[in-house]
Amino acid sequence: MTRRTIAILGATGSVGTSTLDLIERAPDRFEVVTLTAARNVAALADAARRTNARLAVIDDEALLPELSERLAGSGCRAATGREALDEAAAGEAEWVMAAIVGCAGLEPVMAAVEAGRTVALANKEALVTAGALMTDAARRSGATILPVDSEHNAIFQCLVGARLEDVSRLILTASGGPFRTRSRADMAAMTPAQAVAHPNWSMGAKISVDSATLMNKGLELIEAHHLFGLPSERIDILVHPQSVIHSMVEYVDGSTLAQLGSPDMRIPIAHTLAWPQRMATPAERLDLARIGSLDFELPDLERFPALRLAREALEAGGAKAIVLNAANEVAVAAFLASRIGFLEIAELVEQALAQSDASPPQSVADVIDIDAATRDSVGDMMQALTD
Repeated sequence: MTRRTIAILGATGSVGTSTLDLIERAPDRFEVVTLTAARNVAALADAARRTNARLAVIDDEALLPELSERLAGSGCRAATGREALDEAAAGEAEWVMAAIVGCAGLEPVMAAVEAGRTVALANKEALVTAGALMTDAARRSGATILPVDSEHNAIFQCLVGARLEDVSRLILTASGGPFRTRSRADMAAMTPAQAVAHPNWSMGAKISVDSATLMNKGLELIEAHHLFGLPSERIDILVHPQSVIHSMVEYVDGSTLAQLGSPDMRIPIAHTLAWPQRMATPAERLDLARIGSLDFELPDLERFPALRLAREALEAGGAKAIVLNAANEVAVAAFLASRIGFLEIAELVEQALAQSDASPPQSVADVIDIDAATRDSVGDMMQALTD
């Protein structure tokens, strides 16, 4: 196997650092070309030096002088700005990890897809907001989109060698998050610190809150639709607190295939890094005898309305998924800043969806415009809450 050239968009976040961990364990297989980060200039410079990267891009322009200073003498070029980020995504690396959180990652992901790269997609918001645009671009350019989310990666593995017409349904599993057994009255008083304390996975703050509301699973429902081409009614959600079965595929003959593993993001990341081969990881091996039993339950849409809202947005089509995602990002940020309560996240999203009449996007620019308009609208709603 020749060394695979790598770009990591979002190299200092949870997925980015896990990707670096795997790459640095197998330096004979991977060559890091480009790394990007939003503001963590120290971690970006350190990673660039360790991996001998040739380009490091910092999103915050004010931090470029510090990045340049930290990289002095390393041979790694420091850059910032829109053009630099596009160069990072669509430059010389053949494999691109798309791990920039939120809609901010949409444009660089599209740049990588349009350049025909192999894109390991950890940014679910890109497919949620621009799924049809992205899959159409991949068909035109010959790009390969590999899912990094543990659930979609599990489905991808369970579909190997199968025909889509033989699939009865996809079953996405959900841990249920930290509030799985809590009442709505309890959840009304939950703090950001409690919401980000996921029982199984180590993740960033935003995605941890999404897991607590089950919006994460709603976004994954929309993502699965675009990745695998099945309609909403053939994609189910099943709560599985142990997070051992990462998702399942049911076939028309009654067979159900499941992918199992410990809750370690390095497993699906490694699958995309080495695809179509495999590579070793330091992840804990699954000990089913020690685990003893696996539990399942249906999600409670009354206590967790975000999942209902996401399915409604998918089925409504048009620009609803963009509105859903943008409203959720604004509401989650407000909750993390202690400006609104936990239950108000879904309430704001529902209000935004009810008020939106945006036309379906025809381009990435349309997606960005609808996203911005929704953020302004939700900001006004939050102001009304505090007046």
